[in-house]
Amino acid sequence: MIEVRHLRSLVAISESGKLATAAQRVHLTQSALSHQIKALEAHFGLPLFERTRQGLVFTPAGNHLLSLALHVLAAIGDTERDLARLKGESHGELRVVLECHTCFDWLMPVMDEFRRRWPEVEIDLVAGFHADPLGLIGEGKADLVIGSKPPPRRRLHVAPLFRFEILAVMANEHRLRNKRRLEAADLVGETLITYPVPEARIDLIREVLEPAGIRLPRRTAELTVAVLQLVASRRGVAALPNWGVKNYVDHDYVLAKRIGAKGLWSELYAVMPTPLAERPYVREFVAIVRDICAMQLDGIELLPEH
Repeated sequence: MIEVRHLRSLVAISESGKLATAAQRVHLTQSALSHQIKALEAHFGLPLFERTRQGLVFTPAGNHLLSLALHVLAAIGDTERDLARLKGESHGELRVVLECHTCFDWLMPVMDEFRRRWPEVEIDLVAGFHADPLGLIGEGKADLVIGSKPPPRRRLHVAPLFRFEILAVMANEHRLRNKRRLEAADLVGETLITYPVPEARIDLIREVLEPAGIRLPRRTAELTVAVLQLVASRRGVAALPNWGVKNYVDHDYVLAKRIGAKGLWSELYAVMPTPLAERPYVREFVAIVRDICAMQLDGIELLPEH
């Protein structure tokens, strides 16, 4: 018998092409998702996928079920939003602040999808660089902050999004170009190019350089493309999320290197007042972020939901 959870799994597999990534999205282990799919195949007596080097490919039977899944899940989502409207829970304002400024690269499609589903809600970005983004919530100037996990605070809800790797970025001709990975000592003598944010919010400084007793001169730029232009012209090195530099690396504009043996990893969360977290459109905004980023950003790992 087909259940909604089966339909969600089929869509997740379709959008990711990989069982491991799909399992993260539907909050299962890879083994549990594989068992779920095998049970469906046994029920219908037909294979639903072919396993190729490019990932899982739907068979004709699988495509029939996928078509059903897309139709049913869209109808469920529409109905849930309509019921929220009947309860008067569909109007509001969602002012979003970004602590991670590379997030602009993926936030636009998130906002477009949110506006499509919740046209009654006014969603907007709070412009500029902010030394204390969470302080804007307390001042009533913002509703939701996307950034690192804050220390526990009363009346704040923290929704996990995903973890990602931060890479060291350098010019193609850089002296470190032949190293497979970088350690803190390798960066001595370099200028660090960053966004204009406090040093405490820069993972490379906080997690790598300070513990090694290394302090680098900084140069700042407000836009990712400006940071990368400075890097490419050999004005210094940067440390940026893997998704933020992928296209530039793929087009041989700059080089990117792992930092440390296990890499330098960071996590993103959505932080908001606890009462706001209960509103249906806010829950869906967080879900859209997770879903779209899982589809579009290579090398990220969804964080377990509470």
